Amino acid sequence: MTVLAAYEALVASGELRPDPEQAAAAARLNALATELAAPVATGFFARFSQKPAPRGVYLWGGVGRGKSMLMDLFFAEVAVDRKRRVHFGEFMLEVHARIAAERRKEVGDPIVPVATAIAEETRLLAFDEMMVTNSPDAMILSRLVTSLLDSGVTIVTTSNRPPADLYKNGLNREHFLPFIATIEQRLDVLPLNGPVDYRRDRLGSQDTWLVPNGPEATAQLSAAFFRLTDFSPDDSEHVPSEELIVQGRALRVPKSLKGVAVFSFKKLCGEARGVADYLAIARKFHTIILVGIPKLGPENRNEAARFVGLIDALYEHKVKLLAAADAQPGDLYASGDGRFEFDRTISRLEEMRSEEYLAEGHI
Repeated sequence: MTVLAAYEALVASGELRPDPEQAAAAARLNALATELAAPVATGFFARFSQKPAPRGVYLWGGVGRGKSMLMDLFFAEVAVDRKRRVHFGEFMLEVHARIAAERRKEVGDPIVPVATAIAEETRLLAFDEMMVTNSPDAMILSRLVTSLLDSGVTIVTTSNRPPADLYKNGLNREHFLPFIATIEQRLDVLPLNGPVDYRRDRLGSQDTWLVPNGPEATAQLSAAFFRLTDFSPDDSEHVPSEELIVQGRALRVPKSLKGVAVFSFKKLCGEARGVADYLAIARKFHTIILVGIPKLGPENRNEAARFVGLIDALYEHKVKLLAAADAQPGDLYASGDGRFEFDRTISRLEEMRSEEYLAEGHI
């Protein structure tokens, strides 16, 4: 099936509503898939082939507008060797590690050999959620992406922002502007800002903070997981898990699918976890389902401190939180030493339940 046929089937079935911007993006991705599937000259004949790599695509729009859905269709249908799909933040961590390894060789500019190595491994590079939030990434992106494109890599990416708004107000942003120019000149920039927020729509009137812990809350959160991920409840025993490697340590994610992850409070806050773990989770997932949150106080202050760190990371990256707890946020840490310091977390938890917060995009 082609990308366009798969998309039109979803519209015909009623799963998607007609959306001109989605349809245009599906048609463009369909054309790109056709280009990428065309035979590539190799060996002796490659030297006579001057055909450039197919032009990539930059899909941007608000949360829940279908960017990941279209990327899913495209990546599943495109018939090309050496294709790779990766979260942009994860990719940049890998790039920094490769650059550090090249620098240790002390043989000159490390970016070109890194780009060359990636190009040898990957002909199609698909990024989920391009977002630039720090100066080190901003400083190398223009040269890295230009080298990748010059080496024949086709890039397809999603983002919550148009290229001109990437790294907005960032430190030394003037060094980042060539990257924006490269994206606008060498990729097709397509907006996806249709009227339907499918992710919010699938939550419906679901309360995101359920009290108390128990079978009813678990059932509601389980149903929300299946709605958000389009995974069949009949196949609940086969929901995939994964491991995040954080500073050389493995962090197991019991359930992980389409940017939604499920954790227990005991595993995330009852064990020795730190800021790096919580940031890795916040960057990787747009929605976290957290179960088993107990009442907190001086008797479990270490767990409470980790919970504060977790909520800070989720809040800063606009991650949606669905939770089951033994008390409402305002009563979660009722009294005792440490209660004053918990006030900010209560405020953030309340804001994270608001329509305004739920409508914001993951960053």
